[in-house]
Amino acid sequence: MSVALVTGASSGIGAAIAIAFAEAGWDVMAAGRDEGRLEEVADVSERISTWVGELAESEDCDELIADTIDEFGDLDCLVNSAGILLHADAADSSDEDWRNTLTINLDVPFFLSRAALPHLVKAEGSIVNISSFWGLQAGEAVVAYCVSKAALNMLTKAMARDAASDGVRINAICPGGVDTPMLAAGAETTGQEVDEFLDMVAVDSPNGKISAPEDVAALALFLASDAATQITGATIPIDGGLSA
Repeated sequence: MSVALVTGASSGIGAAIAIAFAEAGWDVMAAGRDEGRLEEVADVSERISTWVGELAESEDCDELIADTIDEFGDLDCLVNSAGILLHADAADSSDEDWRNTLTINLDVPFFLSRAALPHLVKAEGSIVNISSFWGLQAGEAVVAYCVSKAALNMLTKAMARDAASDGVRINAICPGGVDTPMLAAGAETTGQEVDEFLDMVAVDSPNGKISAPEDVAALALFLASDAATQITGATIPIDGGLSA
């Protein structure tokens, strides 16, 4: 039996990852803030348990790891998928906006990874961080998000170097546009209808398509599998060729 913990699992990429792991035979702790949406995810498979709560302080993250171990007795993969996107340039980013973005997108993955590592060493498991294309290349009016995801990529690499000798693999996925509620919310910043906005995002991709959450989930599942035992410290784009 393999066990995965997936944060941000109430919608979008996180939900798709939780479901993909469960359908592949993993037991899954799906963590998030929206109890109703988490229950909808859990209804897909009896292998999915839920954890509802806020993740901001290290104590919250320690509690989530401990609760996962109490539930399943082990942990083989941590997927850090929870994240927030602030549409603002530096001048329009308040102190609170900046700190909150860095807390959710960088501090929480660090705190969770630190707490999970002793269990992952025992299992020779893995960590998959959901980063972003904007962690590889800057975007306009998303400064805090870009910085947080670029830092998450370096956290991935640095921790991967340290954990490799213990048999733990740590990688990051860097999606471009993905058809999620987070992406759709970007329509508000442009004054466009959602469908019009999504079409605009698709045009920016060389293959003319927006990724589905399931595309990212499939890559996360691969990175957690024995087929990826030689892959660690990687930041892998999934963007239809955008980063090429």
